[in-house]
Amino acid sequence: MKKNTIFTIQKGLLRSTVSTFALTALLGLQACKKDLEVNNPNSPTVGGNVTNESGIAAYAKGTVYWNGFNYGNGWLGDSYFSLPWGYIELMGDVVGGGQGSNNQTTTMGVPDRFQADPADATTVFTNPSPQVSIIRSFNTQAASSNANNALIYQWTSNYALINAANLIVENLGNVSGLSVDKANTIKAWAAWWKGYAYSQIGSLYYAGLIIDKSNTVVNTYVDKNAIIAESNRNLSAAATLLNGISNQGDYAAMIAQLIPKQNQVGLGMPPTSAQWVRIINTMLARNIVLNKLAPFVNGSLTASISKSSTTAMTNADWQSVITLCNNGIRSGDYVFTGRSSAANSFFSASGGTVASLAAISNQNSTYKVSERLVQQFKSNDKRLANFSTTNGTFFGDANTNSTRYTLVDGVTAGLSGIPIFGSRQAGGIEIYLSPTYEENTLMLAEANIRLGNVPVALTQIDAVRSAQGSGVSTLTGLPLTAAQAMTELTMERLAALAFRGLSYYDLRRWGWTYSIANGGGRYGCNVIFRNTLYTNATFNYNYMDYWDVPADELVKNPPAASSAVVKNPNY
Repeated sequence: MKKNTIFTIQKGLLRSTVSTFALTALLGLQACKKDLEVNNPNSPTVGGNVTNESGIAAYAKGTVYWNGFNYGNGWLGDSYFSLPWGYIELMGDVVGGGQGSNNQTTTMGVPDRFQADPADATTVFTNPSPQVSIIRSFNTQAASSNANNALIYQWTSNYALINAANLIVENLGNVSGLSVDKANTIKAWAAWWKGYAYSQIGSLYYAGLIIDKSNTVVNTYVDKNAIIAESNRNLSAAATLLNGISNQGDYAAMIAQLIPKQNQVGLGMPPTSAQWVRIINTMLARNIVLNKLAPFVNGSLTASISKSSTTAMTNADWQSVITLCNNGIRSGDYVFTGRSSAANSFFSASGGTVASLAAISNQNSTYKVSERLVQQFKSNDKRLANFSTTNGTFFGDANTNSTRYTLVDGVTAGLSGIPIFGSRQAGGIEIYLSPTYEENTLMLAEANIRLGNVPVALTQIDAVRSAQGSGVSTLTGLPLTAAQAMTELTMERLAALAFRGLSYYDLRRWGWTYSIANGGGRYGCNVIFRNTLYTNATFNYNYMDYWDVPADELVKNPPAASSAVVKNPNY
């Protein structure tokens, strides 16, 4: 095991590089526990220096941000928020891939078919390599070693994060002198990030593993619903710990040590314990919303999807969302964010995120801003300043990545009063690791639409547009139907929450990524096809809704007989 694991210390923060499958991630850190030599006594070693407050705090910070979000992600970009999140943004049609075959980024986000003009049968594009065939063909160890297996990256990163959280709690027992509230803050930290990681796994993969201890092999795979339940269990445990904090001074002193200094800017300042509980409530609501169907296809609230891997939202589900979001993130609350820095950052300014990789001329950017993203902003929306047409049109390779738009570097452009979507400057943009006020409010709005409270929902959509400085006309008081309100809601979620690793899940639950033959599809789309802009295209994405378990894991860790199905049977 030692030969597969390399540790380096960067200003007191532990970083590991491990081979690309979860089994090694589970064993690698712990296996080298006694072998690591560190000369700096202020830097936490796994076997030695994690015995006091500064040691456990630096260890808890380093394992989350460097092991979880930087671990093994040097293929395209350099963090969890570049390539692993990139597939989510590709399938969410926030961006398109460039040209070539980088990590299947040019194939995973291509629909099976589209018709640029519904009245012209000659404007049809048919994908010769549908996504499902790409997933199945390249879900092999050999493909992973050649960076062609899209399924491996989120899996590996999130299980590295889970292992890190387990190690934090296990090493906490070696620390003396911590107050009860400081210790419980660290326990809440570990439980929160485990809940976060299980949410990412359960929202994307058909099955997964629940792992409670480091240096442990688990080969009983459970279905995605059990993974989401495990996420909820950890999130609730974190909330219970936080609600029990009595010495807020001890809490504040500890949480400030757990978050990298470069993150502690803007909304990334350390949250209070009450704010953190509200973040958790919003995350619990997200787990419901993203993993149930709520079809809204071609303007119809009565659409239904067949052959789905999940079930439809019920009124009771929507009411649970309202209850959680009413106690969720408020305007001005601090949340968990990430920022790049000039040195020792867990992601770089120019290559660490989808947004930074797109924030350069569309003629040579890794990711291309999608025409469908820009389409979500109304013509007078001030947030459109994030996009420019000065670099001309990029004409893609006969699929859907042709675009007129470049993502502006908002820092160098001097944007103000609106969110800066992209930048390649150190510290230039906030990456939202956790839910935000906008997400919380838009979940409330959608729940209200679904439950028949359209006027309330319109006010909530307006609140988000106002918070982001959009400058568009308000909806409050307009006699919109529920379907018209949902159109506004879908546009605003795709606009306000772009580049946050959410858009694919929205398209999936609204039914848009499912085959038209099964009731899905996306209608009224902008697309540039054969050098011509069309504004009413129909897309038949037909994406696999929940991914198979990566072959790397299955080969190294074969499922026990009692395991759940590990390959999506609907595709």
